[in-house]
Amino acid sequence: MSKRNSQSAKTAARERLREERERQAKRDKAKRQVIVACSLVGVLAIAGGISYAVVQMNKPTGWEKAAEAEVVAPAHTSGKDGTTIVAGDSKSDNVIHLYEDPRCPACASLEQNLGETINKGMEDGDYKLSFTIGTFLDGNLSGEGSKNALSALGAALNVGTDAFIDYKTALYSSEYHPSESTDEFAKDDYLIKVANTVDALKNNKKFQDDVKQGTYDAWAMRMSKSFDDADGVQSTPTIKINDKVIENPGTAADWQKALKDAGVTK
Repeated sequence: MSKRNSQSAKTAARERLREERERQAKRDKAKRQVIVACSLVGVLAIAGGISYAVVQMNKPTGWEKAAEAEVVAPAHTSGKDGTTIVAGDSKSDNVIHLYEDPRCPACASLEQNLGETINKGMEDGDYKLSFTIGTFLDGNLSGEGSKNALSALGAALNVGTDAFIDYKTALYSSEYHPSESTDEFAKDDYLIKVANTVDALKNNKKFQDDVKQGTYDAWAMRMSKSFDDADGVQSTPTIKINDKVIENPGTAADWQKALKDAGVTK
């Protein structure tokens, strides 16, 4: 090979090397542009995801919507938005007013120990029973069991006051009342299961449809607001005899004494 051919070969080799470097530089630039574009898309996706999450968090829940919805009040109620519940045919002016929360363990204890005794006084005509039911434990413990159970109690009340009282008794029973830390009452199927132990509600399709469809959700939210606004009610259960708060009775004898002190019985 002559010296001239060798030089030409070297020159050609350098030119090929230069062209290859230029092509590589273009490929590297293109790759960086793709990476930047993908990173930007990723950032936008994350930002979009965060924005979506924030929007979702700020969207009103079903219960918040229910609080603003038109109320369908159950039968056997009166007053604004049907939040007054009175049971019994007493000819007297005596009223025992119970303030409760469906998830409240102390309310369950009162029902299990003295519910039958308190109901008997109503049945005997010594007094009427009035009920105001709150849902503050959903906020304290998280969940929606109190609200859902209250809506179901509205469906029972629509059937009748006896169905309402019997259903409330079943929900507070030792067999069916869950620990306050759980949220079993948030499940429609569980509420219907308990209702099937009550004669007036057993396999009652109208009642079951009302529970599943949330017919009385708006009413439940108004009832809960009525509880929040009640004078002198700081905890559950609270019992008023003729509008006066009494100390919660522990025994049937305590209950009879409270009635006597209030002039309800002789």
